[in-house]
Amino acid sequence: MNNLTASAKKFLKNKNMVTIIGVIIILILLYVGYSTQINRAVEPIQIPVATQTIQPRTEITDDMVSLIDMPNVSLSDNVIRSRSQIVGMYSNVNSVIPEGSMFYTDSVISEDELPDAAFAKVKSGEVVYNFPVDMESTYGNSIFPGNKIDIYMKVGDGQDEKIMIGKLIENIEVLAVKDSSGRAVFENTSEQRTPSMMIFGLKTDLYLMLKKASYMGSLGVELYPVPHGGTVDTEGATQVSTQQLVDYIDAHSVNIPIPDESTTDPLAPTVSETGGERNTVTITYPEGCGSTYTCTYVKDGGRSQTVNKTTQDVVYTGNGTLTATVQEQDGTAHTITVDIPMTNSTNSES
Repeated sequence: MNNLTASAKKFLKNKNMVTIIGVIIILILLYVGYSTQINRAVEPIQIPVATQTIQPRTEITDDMVSLIDMPNVSLSDNVIRSRSQIVGMYSNVNSVIPEGSMFYTDSVISEDELPDAAFAKVKSGEVVYNFPVDMESTYGNSIFPGNKIDIYMKVGDGQDEKIMIGKLIENIEVLAVKDSSGRAVFENTSEQRTPSMMIFGLKTDLYLMLKKASYMGSLGVELYPVPHGGTVDTEGATQVSTQQLVDYIDAHSVNIPIPDESTTDPLAPTVSETGGERNTVTITYPEGCGSTYTCTYVKDGGRSQTVNKTTQDVVYTGNGTLTATVQEQDGTAHTITVDIPMTNSTNSES
């Protein structure tokens, strides 16, 4: 035992040997650590991929997802690695998930996160109108969201009653064009979709007037869109003014009193802005966000953001839209939509 202790002391006094042994130990540790990292990086893991091409706004079911082995090092941070995080979710708007593709965090959202930009873009004080169209009335599917249109009205059958044609409403911004299933016609998709409805916003009086006219088919009334600034063929018809068309509609319908819009909704959020180059808009909610109420806002038709406090600042660097909502536990929603800067534009009659 004494000899062993003496040998160890002698060895430790030899600095060269200690250095060599230390270097060897460090190299071994580096090798083991490096090998472990390499093995971990190339070790295959199972990730979900699409078994078919998934169109936008589509619920992802179990049969649309399968698992394949992929090296861990080849996966980016935004790749979803769990099947349970995908099944039951929806493909994002304007996101086509190709067959065989991995699922990414920005291409898969929950049903509650599905935005409908058309409703978010409706101006304050306007009502959403769903105008029926087809391939012919949209000029071969050539009217896009963001285009401006006029609504023309034809009256009479040319036999018992002379035909009258005139512009009923002008300068309407198209918010969305959808097919018969409610899917946006111009989404980023390989499907060929046929237009069935055109969505836009109208002031209450214009909404009521257009709705009345839409029920007068038995009187030979036809309504059709025309690109703003365009002309229509009026050969064989009598051109009339907008006021004459309005008088005709009123003469064949009962006026519905417009509710007093000045009544304040105590649960509706309010919006104020400070102006400046970086315009800060402040939303004020009632007490109870996050507990009694679900409070949200949507900036420029993007994703809905949840708020759990009474005020929320939103910064704009240019023009835009802002929608703020307070939802009660029974689902009743109190919503306000404003243009940023907060100046409401309106459709006008001729």
